[in-house]
Amino acid sequence: MSMNNEKRPLKSVEDSRTEQVHLIMSQHLNAAGRLFGGMLMQWIDEVASVVAMRHAGTDKVTTAAVDNLQFKEATYEGELLVLIGYVTCVGKSSMEVEIDTYVERSDGMRYSVNRAFFVMVAMDEKEHPMEVPGLDIRTEAEKGRYEAGMLRRSMRSKRSKNGF
Repeated sequence: MSMNNEKRPLKSVEDSRTEQVHLIMSQHLNAAGRLFGGMLMQWIDEVASVVAMRHAGTDKVTTAAVDNLQFKEATYEGELLVLIGYVTCVGKSSMEVEIDTYVERSDGMRYSVNRAFFVMVAMDEKEHPMEVPGLDIRTEAEKGRYEAGMLRRSMRSKRSKNGF
């Protein structure tokens, strides 16, 4: 089931899905001994960029918006941080990328640290927005994420018109 009404190429969610794992070390910690929030934000932005680059087929992407950075679970030295990113919906040149972050503890269980939504825009060689492939929706879960992404897109548009 395609969410692409135009005659542009399609890519699936799995085509650009990215998983990154970090071993938390002392240089990643804040003064309280927990993962520094700025470090997490950097890694989330990197994963969003890789997902967008893979979907768009270019190495020129930029972060246009970030939604929802809430820190739900502390992460400590020696633990594994797992970031999983994938495209949820696309516009003409923009892609919404969801990044789910988990701490994987020594018991093998993963605990949610954060869920963030980034809007990434593909750029051409002149740094103008360029068209990206449509999204080939293959599962009911992907369809649900696509519909939620379109709702967030509408909300972002309304916020932008209201100046925030």
